[in-house]
Amino acid sequence: MVREMDPNMTSRAAAYKLWMDAPNPMVTFFKTLDVTNLVKVSRRQGLKFNMLMDWCIGKAAAGIEEFYTLPVGQKLLRYDQLAVCTIVSNRQGGVSSCDIRFRDDLKDFNREYLTCTAQAAQACEDRDLSQECMVIGTSAMVDTELDGAVGMHSGIFNNPFLIWGRYRKKLFRYRLPLSFQFHHTQMDGAQAGRFLEALQREIRQLAL
Repeated sequence: MVREMDPNMTSRAAAYKLWMDAPNPMVTFFKTLDVTNLVKVSRRQGLKFNMLMDWCIGKAAAGIEEFYTLPVGQKLLRYDQLAVCTIVSNRQGGVSSCDIRFRDDLKDFNREYLTCTAQAAQACEDRDLSQECMVIGTSAMVDTELDGAVGMHSGIFNNPFLIWGRYRKKLFRYRLPLSFQFHHTQMDGAQAGRFLEALQREIRQLAL
C-alpha cells in the first residue's frame, strides 16, 4: 500500500523545503564492507552471493523509518513495504531490472529471487513493484573490481541505490567497496550512515 503524505506533517518537512527542488539533491556515500561471512554462507549453502547481499540490504533498511518514504515528482509518498531491485542479464544479451519484495524469511526471499530473476531473464521484461513498494535499487558489476561509483540523477528516479563490483580477497578476509546514493529529501547523512552500519551488521551475523 502507498499513500501521499503532507510533507509538513512529517519529520522530513525541512528537508523537503531544502532539497526537493535542488538541481542535484542526491548524496553518495562510499564504504568498504567485510563480506567474509557472506562469501562463506554463499559457498557452504549454495546460495547466490548477490541474493544474500540484496536480502541483507532489505533487512538493514527495514529497521530505518526513512526508507519507507520517497519523493516522487513533487509528492512525498509513504509505503508499507520494501523491495530490492536487482539487474539480471536477459536472453537477448541485454539487461532487465527485477524487483524482489523484501521478506524477513531468507528462504522465502531466495525462492522469489530465483523465480523472478529467471522469469525476467527469459521474458526480457522488467519486474516493477514501484506502485506497491519503496524500491531500493542495486547494480552488481561482477566482471570488475570497483573503488566507487556515482549514479546518475535523472530527476525521475529518486530511489536509494547501491552499486558494487567484485569482492576482493586479502589474506583470509573478503572486502567489498560499494556506493550508496540517496535523495536528501528522503533521509539525512545520519540515517544513511546508520543504514550502512546496519548492513555491515546483518552481513556479519547472517547464519543459516
